[in-house]
Amino acid sequence: MATTQTLVRTLPDIFYEDPEPVEDGMQQAKPLIRVAYLLYEYFADRPDVYVGGGGFVMYNEKDGNERIAPDCYIAFDVDAARIQEMENFWVWRVGKVPDFVMEMASRSTAANDMGPKRELYARLEIAEYWRLDHTGGELYGQPITGERLVDGAYEPYDIQIREDGSVRSDSELLGLRFYWDADDGFDILDPETDTAIEGVVVERAARLVAEARADTAEVRADTAEAHAGEEREARLAAESRASEEQAARQAAEAETRALREALERLRRRQADQ
Repeated sequence: MATTQTLVRTLPDIFYEDPEPVEDGMQQAKPLIRVAYLLYEYFADRPDVYVGGGGFVMYNEKDGNERIAPDCYIAFDVDAARIQEMENFWVWRVGKVPDFVMEMASRSTAANDMGPKRELYARLEIAEYWRLDHTGGELYGQPITGERLVDGAYEPYDIQIREDGSVRSDSELLGLRFYWDADDGFDILDPETDTAIEGVVVERAARLVAEARADTAEVRADTAEAHAGEEREARLAAESRASEEQAARQAAEAETRALREALERLRRRQADQ
């Protein structure tokens, strides 16, 4: 009798030890969190856009330990909810690499960000690579550096330096403008109006709160209406019972009167005899 063999392909063990935190990580945390938060909230209404950070991008299906950890990354035309359930961004499961990556400068990682990491991002064919330097350019050479992949190599986006010293650069992929000045640090702007997208983010948050309150009010109204219906049914049932009791009482009283009258007629006949 012929036997059927099932081939099971296994991956090598994947190790999840987190890398040692950089000594100057606290200095980059605040600006990184702000920029990543704005990007996350800006695209939050798009189920086909995934904004990630703090995890690994695993890019080699044959060796799951080949990975990179961008400070922030964005993938378009994906199932964001499905990716959110994964332990990491598995490129072979998602079906593509991120389209956008961003690094925030730190003294311990700047050289790697501008060298080996940049080369890897280009080799992975990630469309845009942005580097933000919260020191104003001491680590990366300038506060904002945006590059797009052209024929396998990164080419820089134009940078606008205003008279007040503020710096701007536009991302074609995101349709957004990155901004920096010495006083306020980083922000993200709408290129058409040159105004902060934070207003859009706040407006969206307010809308979500209003919708949640409206949903709560609707649920309460439905509950109140249901309770009113139950009270109305209970009242009608009580009225029906009262009516039935009254009818029964009236019938009993009529029967008692009839019986008394019959007894009185009988008494009178006996007295006449």
